[in-house]
Amino acid sequence: MNLLDLKRKAIELRKDFVTMIYEAGAGHVGSDLSCTDILVSLYYHQLHVDPNNPEDPERDRYIQSKGHAVEILWAILADKGFIEKEELKTFSQFDSRLLGHPNNLVDGIEMNTGSLGHGLSVSVGSALAAKLDGANYQTYTLMGDGELAEGSVWEAAMAATQYKLDNLTAIIDRNGLQITGSTEDVMGLKDLHGKWEAFGWHVVDVKDGNDIEQLLAAYKDKVEGKPTVIIANTLKGKGVSAAEGVASWHHHALNSEEYEAAIADLDRALEELVNGK
Repeated sequence: MNLLDLKRKAIELRKDFVTMIYEAGAGHVGSDLSCTDILVSLYYHQLHVDPNNPEDPERDRYIQSKGHAVEILWAILADKGFIEKEELKTFSQFDSRLLGHPNNLVDGIEMNTGSLGHGLSVSVGSALAAKLDGANYQTYTLMGDGELAEGSVWEAAMAATQYKLDNLTAIIDRNGLQITGSTEDVMGLKDLHGKWEAFGWHVVDVKDGNDIEQLLAAYKDKVEGKPTVIIANTLKGKGVSAAEGVASWHHHALNSEEYEAAIADLDRALEELVNGK
């Protein structure tokens, strides 16, 4: 996909999962909106995965440690052909495979996530296994910034440096908000770049983490012998005006008026993109 196609796909997928959340009456819409561009740039440009061979031992591994933002992931897996699009209608319903967090009953999901702070540790294990096996696959994980208050994240960060896991890329969705408010008020992260650098990681700052072009450049920025962390400065609720920068939309079920306004915002963005505005 070219850059225009990727931007269009991000808007279309936002419409898909906003509709999923509205129809289910549950979901983490603000969190999904902030990381949509990260996942689109990964799944449609960076990751080597095949829906026709989801267990390919040479596939890249993606672990969504930020498991509560699963709706965008379900929408992508359906769009890529890992699951049927009709199954999206079952999201968060009784006996559905599509739960409110990733689960590995679904092709394309490496592990169950949702208990924050575990994804990086498992990703370290995945990357280390590739080194030991002489395999070429890459491992990627997405973390929320609020998740970085978990001590297990920093234990994993030390291990990744110890084993020189340059086949590991961690991405931080740095939207500055979590369910109880500002990350800096709840558990301040302060100099996040300096923290990761002190732990021995190659740190890539993305000024606008909702800019797909900047994200694509960040994935290419690697250093031999060091794991990479991308700090993507995103906007919570990106693309839906009522949700942008609003902590209460972290976990929010849209009413009919909010849903119609959200779709109108996204339709307008799509029209502007197509018309080159």
